Amino acid sequence: MEMGKTLNTLLVTLFRDIMNIEQDALISGEFTDITVNDMHVIEAIDCAESKPSSVIAKKLSVTMGTLTKSIDRLTRTGYVLRERSEADKRLVLLSLTEKGKRAYAHHMKFHEEMIRAAMAQFNKQEAGILIYSLQGLVDYFNSHKKSESERVRAAENRTNGKLPC
Repeated sequence: MEMGKTLNTLLVTLFRDIMNIEQDALISGEFTDITVNDMHVIEAIDCAESKPSSVIAKKLSVTMGTLTKSIDRLTRTGYVLRERSEADKRLVLLSLTEKGKRAYAHHMKFHEEMIRAAMAQFNKQEAGILIYSLQGLVDYFNSHKKSESERVRAAENRTNGKLPC
């Protein structure tokens, strides 16, 4: 179990350190009026054509209510444009403004530099092992996330949608 404790410590430390580095690097200069979470919403929208808000919420694994709060702030600060679809007025389409595109580019540059610096520590074989191992973790967490969602849905169905607390 000692390896399990070590892995847990490494994952927790890595997550915290990446979040702190990302906060310091991203929320600077022109972009001090938003949060790292806002940057992740901008990343999910990206610079391609407009996307329905439901697609962005699913991509970020957040509720529509949570996304709406972020989009309200990003619209108010000039990063995101929110429009109704001409074809289907029920759809809310999201796209980046010029300021949003600059924030997106800033975020992508940060990630490229972070990965380049991290990968410089490894030879090709070590990098391959790292990628293989991390993919295994991603697969595990994705399957765990799906099974957890299914357990919650089953519990809601047993209680007619009313959770016990």
